[in-house]
Amino acid sequence: MIKQTETKQEILLLRRKLDLLLRTGELLVESAADTNRIMRNMLRVAAYLGLPEENLHIDVSYTMLSVNLSDNSHSYSKYQKCEHHNIDMTVLSAVSKLSWRAIREDYSLEKYEQELERIKNKPRNYVPMVVAIGAGFACGGFCKLFGCDWIAFLFTSICAFIGFRSRAYCLKFGINIYMSIAISSFIATCLSYLTIYTGWSATPYHPLLACALFIVPGVPLINFVDDMIDNYLTLGITRAANTIMILGAMTLGIYFALQIFKIHDINIDKQFSELSMVPHDPYSIYAIAAAIAAIGFSIIFNIPRRLLWVVALGGIIAVCTRNFVNFELGYGPIIGSFAGSLVVSLIAVRAVHWFHVPNHLLTIPSVIPMIPGVLMYRSFIALVNMHGVVGELTEAFFNGIHSALIIFFISLGVVIPDILARRYIAKDRQKALLKELELRKERGKFIEW
Repeated sequence: MIKQTETKQEILLLRRKLDLLLRTGELLVESAADTNRIMRNMLRVAAYLGLPEENLHIDVSYTMLSVNLSDNSHSYSKYQKCEHHNIDMTVLSAVSKLSWRAIREDYSLEKYEQELERIKNKPRNYVPMVVAIGAGFACGGFCKLFGCDWIAFLFTSICAFIGFRSRAYCLKFGINIYMSIAISSFIATCLSYLTIYTGWSATPYHPLLACALFIVPGVPLINFVDDMIDNYLTLGITRAANTIMILGAMTLGIYFALQIFKIHDINIDKQFSELSMVPHDPYSIYAIAAAIAAIGFSIIFNIPRRLLWVVALGGIIAVCTRNFVNFELGYGPIIGSFAGSLVVSLIAVRAVHWFHVPNHLLTIPSVIPMIPGVLMYRSFIALVNMHGVVGELTEAFFNGIHSALIIFFISLGVVIPDILARRYIAKDRQKALLKELELRKERGKFIEW
């Protein structure tokens, strides 16, 4: 009878450990971590919990996490739903630090659970109004990178701010996420058309291109490429499908707004599809616009305040490198975007040791200003607007393939140095982890499964 009671207690303890492991993974999945990071952090937490890696099986999907622990005689499985997806890079950093701290400071299960709950329930670094302002200026920065004047920059920022807040209200009222995106892009695009009527801007059509770019799913796109390269194909394809749905909803809102404008401006489609995005400003203007866009997206992604200046500098380096390779050297936007993201990622490989944060906190917000969101929804709208005229399909596919290649090469530039650094330091990290576990055993604090 005593043995049965002990066995029951052991099973309850094991279930609690698996639950803590899954809740850790849930935080990472719902905060938009790439799959490799999710696996690394979960395995480190499993080591803290005393769950042997050789007996542990983890499966990560977009909506469900599953963990199985089995040996020759027993098998225990547990599942955790992942429902509330958002981009929160502060959580990624906090969970990574917690996984190491729990081992070094001999956390009890109660202490670890308290810290995990604290991370989960911690308020975001920026209140919703500040996030909306950041989104507005991010789109304004994009517009300035396209060559608009400062009046158009201001109009774009205001329209994007209102569009971002409208999406937040739609989600608050329980409207479907994709319908909320369509509504917000419709509202932002409609408001941006007012720039033309004021007559104050010399580039009145540019806000039409940039006012809805706060919706462009840059993080899922980069994570998609990252997952595919790391051979996490299922989750990578799911992220890609989600990205296509977001772009489709965004395009739907913009398309309906353009149809309304046709009543007053029959050439609006041509202006939208053919308006040049090549700027002719000095590099100082590129730098200011890139810094504004990078900081704006950093606020949306909930980057810690102390890193905003770092990300702004990264955005300047990325965009100026891209423009130099593209315009000055003549290698085009694909190679230029690759060069910009590669330079930033190489610097970030070293900088993570200075700021003690994961690589993606520094690289992704820095390269987001190079994401070709306009080309993506120009491709979608060209497909919708086809009338059988020769060249229409070519234009649609040109924009689509061009944007896909730019995104792919941006992602490669971000991912390749990180993968090489991971492989280079993986053995050192594993040695450090084993050393910490050995020290924990010597202190008599190691938790057996």
